[in-house]
Amino acid sequence: MINFMENNKLKIDRRTFISKTAAAGAGFVLAGNQLDILAKEKNTLTVPKRKLGKTGIEISTLGLGGEFNFLDNQIILRKAYDAGATFWDTAPFYGGGNSELGIGKFFERKPDARKNVLISTKGSRAKDIKDADRIFHKSLQRMKTDYVDLYCSVHGLGKIDQLTDDMKNWAKNAKAKGLIKAFGFSTHRNMAENLRRAAKLGWVDFVMTSYNFRLMQDDKINQAIEACHKAGVGVIAMKTQGHSPGKYIDANQELESKADKKVVEHFLKIGFNKGQAKIKAVLKNPAISCVCVACKNISILNSNIQAVKELSKLTDCDMNVLKEYALTTCRGYCIGCGRCEKIFPETPYITDTMRFLMYHDSYGETARAKELFAQIPADIKAKMTKINYRPAEETCPQNLPITQILAQATKRLS
Repeated sequence: MINFMENNKLKIDRRTFISKTAAAGAGFVLAGNQLDILAKEKNTLTVPKRKLGKTGIEISTLGLGGEFNFLDNQIILRKAYDAGATFWDTAPFYGGGNSELGIGKFFERKPDARKNVLISTKGSRAKDIKDADRIFHKSLQRMKTDYVDLYCSVHGLGKIDQLTDDMKNWAKNAKAKGLIKAFGFSTHRNMAENLRRAAKLGWVDFVMTSYNFRLMQDDKINQAIEACHKAGVGVIAMKTQGHSPGKYIDANQELESKADKKVVEHFLKIGFNKGQAKIKAVLKNPAISCVCVACKNISILNSNIQAVKELSKLTDCDMNVLKEYALTTCRGYCIGCGRCEKIFPETPYITDTMRFLMYHDSYGETARAKELFAQIPADIKAKMTKINYRPAEETCPQNLPITQILAQATKRLS
């Protein structure tokens, strides 16, 4: 097993741990103008690459998440390209379609760049394989390209059974025609099982999965990532910052502020900001080929480039600081284990709803969060508001107050 850090079970006595760490003191001051300084530096960094499983593809260790409007943010694409952050992930509905259109605009102006960029897009909201094929070709048109390097057949796969024989045959034919180079899926929930089973299929080339300093405390997902690594399935990490809503209960906000202060101060002493440390922690695992992050401005992009370019690695002490932070603030973060959906199968959007609340509260993506929540069938949303989730709360590895969180999600996202 890849021993990139000590893995302990999530089920520990958090009350004892939290009571000891809560005395660390409240409030903190962020690193002033650190990001502004980075933004002013000349972009001479070259992002290193890693192999993506057994695909033969080399992918930049920093990927550009395209969950926003690239059409009006061409400078982001240009700076990323110049720095060597040449894996760009998008989807048909990102930025209202303007993410893919923005990539197309970039290639239209700089056609020679296409051969140096790896593009990933997804079969978002497809009803069947025929609909997925239609959406795929529409994506090609938007991006001014005749092929996609990495294609996610299912966007946000919940169960491996969603990968059908029709998809398998489509992928085989698409590769033969040169339409795609590699085939995979993205997943935000039930990740450990999905990755473990994907490693056994033999025809999945890569996976995009949520993975961060919080999730790496879970043995099961670490073992699943290792299984993919051994099987030659490439792993791309997303949601690497591990943000949580943290606004549903005042006590949690105070606790997180105290924990933030400790983490920020620790990493500033060794020259990193907190976000850079989180990226470094993920890439410490050699099974992770790339971290995919939505860099919505030049300051964040330069900061993230510096994080993957800088050769110094986190020590065991640094990793333990992040581990303590993860355990201290766990009650604000859903790890997407899928236990609650198994207990309440009639409401299969519990994990998704908590993720949408994270988009709303932590990402500031209010419109996107509400749009995604609106897609949940009305009858299921009605059921979700009437359930007492105590049975799920009692087995939740994060000890989440699920009933309270979902009530707040319904209020904010409706």
